[in-house]
Parts: sequence; structure tokens; C-alpha cells
Amino acid sequence: QLACPLDLGCHSVVLGLRQFPFVWHRMGFIKVVKNKAYFKRYQVQFRRRREGKTDYTARKGLVVQDKNKYSCPKYRFVVRFTNTDVICQVICAKIVGDEVVAAAYSHELPRYGLSVGLTNYAAAYATGLLLARRLLNKLKLDSVYQGNTKVDGTDYNVEEKEDSPKPFKALLDIGLARTTTGARVFGALKGATDGGLNIPHKEKRFPGFDKESGEYKADTHRRYIFGGHVAAYMDLLQKEDPERYQKQFSQYIKAGLKGKDIEALYKKVHAAIRADPAAKKSDKKAPAEHKRYNRTKLTRKQRKNFISRKKAAFQKVAAGDE
Repeated sequence: QLACPLDLGCHSVVLGLRQFPFVWHRMGFIKVVKNKAYFKRYQVQFRRRREGKTDYTARKGLVVQDKNKYSCPKYRFVVRFTNTDVICQVICAKIVGDEVVAAAYSHELPRYGLSVGLTNYAAAYATGLLLARRLLNKLKLDSVYQGNTKVDGTDYNVEEKEDSPKPFKALLDIGLARTTTGARVFGALKGATDGGLNIPHKEKRFPGFDKESGEYKADTHRRYIFGGHVAAYMDLLQKEDPERYQKQFSQYIKAGLKGKDIEALYKKVHAAIRADPAAKKSDKKAPAEHKRYNRTKLTRKQRKNFISRKKAAFQKVAAGDE
């Protein structure tokens, strides 16, 4: 055993020609695991795992397809939320990368009559419904599978029809979101299933499901689909705190909406989506000149010219001082 030359309590044990470092503590010897061999074999994780964006364990289960199914694609119903938008996409994975088959966004809902509350549960349902109808319309299946036209909150699963193609099947992909009961991702799921897509699911995460009793109340879920929870809060806040109501629901007031008008509004939106789900190009024109917030990159000739001018200015000042 060789003592540490710095007398820091470190010791080494020599066994043959190899030397194993140990650190002395009052609790005993602790082997240093992260040695040179550890770092030589260390492999960095995927970039999106390092960034905390992708759960690759979940992705593998959603993407990997059986080899005996050859190139039959496996589709995912992807739901993501931002501060101002709800994003619903149907995606299939390919070697070159993921391919988006169809997409729908809540910022499209003003075209169907909904201009406020574009990120709540009811908007998520409408966005999921829009995607389902848009995709089936693209595949010429919208007349075969109408989905659930009577929205009463009950769980709905599309049934296969004889002498017709099977319903379009996709798997729910919620990313890193928590699967809490009543979460908005399940509102988008409900909208897509009511729209005619076959997405395997249970009713246990819908609003209205009681874990203790194991019962599912469809009326509670229906209230969320048609914005009843928003209407109830509007009426409550208007009575208890009018000043806060004016601030929090300013866009609703500007649009002339009251709590009693919310359900009728969403019914019109659902009917408009079913009438014309096709995507339309934006009327916005590309800007003539794009804004640039950083300096333009200089060419080699420009950099040399800049340096020569700077040298000349410095030499001029130096000659004046002499």
C-alpha cells in the first residue's frame, strides 16, 4: 500500500501491474467508479433525450412495427399544447424521418366561428374533431365513417363496416405530458374518436370518471366538451368579482359572449367543422423584406478591407501624436 504524497487521505492498492485508486473516509474504503475505463466506454444519449424532449422508451413502443407486416405504417395521433395553440397531428415514422399525414391546429378554429378560448378543453376537443374529419376526408372515408354525431359525453368507439375499408387506426402519443384524469390531451382524443378515428382508449382518464367508485359520468364530460366549466366560472366571477371578470374574460366580452351562449357556440363550431374540414391556405403574403436582428456576415474581402481601414486610422492617430 502506497501513501498519498499530498497526505490527503488517498491510498492506492497495487495488485500485480494494475493500480486501483481508493478514497479513505471515516465510513471505510470507497472505490472511485468513474475512472478512465468508465469515460472511455461512455456513450452520450440521443440529442432529443439530452434536451428532455423525447421519451424514447415510449416512442419505441409507438413506432416499432412487426417485421411480418413489412412496410405497413404505424400511425400516431400526436397531441401537443403551447401557450396559445393546440396541435393535433397524425404521423407515421419512416427511415428518413417522421411523416405528417394530416394536421389541425386550434388557431384554425376562428374560421369555424370560435375566436376565443383556443387552448381550453373544449378547443382541444374541436381540434381533435377537425383533424379526424380532415383526415377521413383526405382518404375518402368521411362518408363511410361519420363518427359520433350525437355528442352526449358517452364513450364512443367506431365500428368496422362490412364491405368497406377498416376504420383508420392510430395510437395516442402525448409526449411528456402527464396522464392525469381530465387532462386536455384526452379532450383531443375524444374529439378524434367522435370524428371517426379508431384510437384504442379507456374512459378512465375522461372528466367525470370517479376512481373510487369506478363510475363514469357522461354528463360531466359533456359539460367540458361544450365549455360548461368555462361558462360556470364566467357566471361565478361576474357575481363575485366583476373587476377581475372584466380583465380575465375581456376577449369574451369583446366578442359579445356570455356564459349562457357558450354551449350554442360550440355546437355551431362542431357543425361547421363537419361541413368543411378541408385545410385552406393562409391569405397572408410573404413580407417583401425579412427583418434581421443580427449583423450580416461579412465576406473575406470585406473583413480584410475593414482591417486595413482600421490600421490606417490607427497609424494616422499615432503619426499625429508624434
